[in-house]
Amino acid sequence: MMTSEQRNHLIHMRIEQAEKAITQVEFCLKNNQLDMAANRVYYGMFYALLALGLLKGFETSKHLQLIGWFNKTFVFTEVFPKQFTRLLKDAFDTRTDADYKVNKIPTATEIEASLADMKLFISTIKAWIEAHPAT
Repeated sequence: MMTSEQRNHLIHMRIEQAEKAITQVEFCLKNNQLDMAANRVYYGMFYALLALGLLKGFETSKHLQLIGWFNKTFVFTEVFPKQFTRLLKDAFDTRTDADYKVNKIPTATEIEASLADMKLFISTIKAWIEAHPAT
């Protein structure tokens, strides 16, 4: 079993990964790597969810399972706004299309909007985690 120190360290690392992904999206956007930018938008949000899961003792590597848990535990209970379900779904779908469908690469304008959504999502989750530390 993980100690609270180990759990807090992992939570911190996942938040750092999420924030690093923001920088990666900005780099990809500047360098017209829009497919990779879409990937990093989603994964930044995913890392934030992993941190939240660690805080609450929920661990999985399965994307849809984590998203479902998040929606059930935090969105449907109105801890986080309902728009977060859409932000996650849009990021997941865009990432999936960009990774697997060559003709479905998002535009720079779409990535810029996704980046703004990503920043909101990550900063909100980070603030909630900081306000509700693991014990």
